[in-house]
Amino acid sequence: MKDEIEIYCDGGCRGNQKDENVGGWGVVLIYKDIVKEISGNAVNTTNNKMELTAAIVGLSAIKNKSISTKVYLDSSYVLDGITKWINNWIKTDFIGANKDPIKNKELWQELHRIKNEFSDIQFIKVKGHGTNPGNNRADELCNIEMDKLSQE
Repeated sequence: MKDEIEIYCDGGCRGNQKDENVGGWGVVLIYKDIVKEISGNAVNTTNNKMELTAAIVGLSAIKNKSISTKVYLDSSYVLDGITKWINNWIKTDFIGANKDPIKNKELWQELHRIKNEFSDIQFIKVKGHGTNPGNNRADELCNIEMDKLSQE
């Protein structure tokens, strides 16, 4: 068995872009036969913030950053941001091509910092609400968290 950590991340927001909304995120960590689940929620947030938070929390939970790590997510925003766009954002101090500030700068900086602590890390896109059990469980955790806020 290859020494490898799998992280499944998902985030969501009900009422995204509205003043009153609830967000949640879920993470499933798998190492050998050990499964750990982490989740949380926020009010007045965005879907993108919750997706980024899931990735940050998932990576932060890994103690041994020398183990090969695969991060599975269904967010093209997070995948493209951390694998394609981040280096240019750093060069421009997080100012986009349209001269506007890049949203979620602090979260992007934190994700980039944590990513760079790993010796072997891959970010892999999976289809949301598909047949991937890890992603589906992360989505369930996210929804459980949003349900908690909706009942308050």
